[in-house]
Amino acid sequence: MDGLDFIFDEKSSKPRVSGHPSAMDPEKFLDACTMSRGRTGGPGGQHRNKIETQVTMLHKPTGLTAQAGEQRSPEANRKRAIKRLRLLLATEHREPVPAGEARTALWISRCSKGRIACNAEHADFPAMLSEALDVLYACGMDAKKASVRLECSATQLVKLIAKHPHALEVVNRERKEHGMHTLRG
Repeated sequence: MDGLDFIFDEKSSKPRVSGHPSAMDPEKFLDACTMSRGRTGGPGGQHRNKIETQVTMLHKPTGLTAQAGEQRSPEANRKRAIKRLRLLLATEHREPVPAGEARTALWISRCSKGRIACNAEHADFPAMLSEALDVLYACGMDAKKASVRLECSATQLVKLIAKHPHALEVVNRERKEHGMHTLRG
C-alpha cells in the first residue's frame, strides 16, 4: 500500500482509497492520461525543428491538459508535462472530503506538531496541495477551520498553498467571491 492512495475512515482504522488524481500511483496516473508529441518553435537549433520534442499530457477523466517543450529531450519534456498536469489537477480539480478524519497517511507522515514538511519540488507536493485545497474548499475557504481538520497551523497551510502561486491565486479568487480577504503567503 502506498501512502499516497489511502485515507483513514472515521469508523474503522482500515484505509480507504483516495479519489484525487494528483495523488494517484504513477502507473495508474499514466493509464488515465494520453500523451501527444509535436514540434515547437524557439531556440534549440536544427535538432529541435526536426523532431517532435513538445509533449502534451491530457488527463482523460477531467479533460485537463499540460504541456512542456522547453527541453531538447522529449523524455525531459514528458516528465515536466506530467509534473505540470499533477499540479494543475491539484489546483483545479476538487474531490469531496469525508466526515471525520480528513487526512491521508501521506499528510500525517508529512505534518508533525502543526508543521508541514514538503518542498514544492518534491514528488509528494501535488498530493499534499490537493489535500490542503480539498479540505479548504470543504471548510468554506476558511483557513482556520481547514487547519484544524488537517491538524496544522493556518500559517503553515497558507504557506503550503503559496508554494504554488497559481493555487494561491485560485484560492484568493474564490475567497474574494465569498467576501473574504485574500491570503498572503
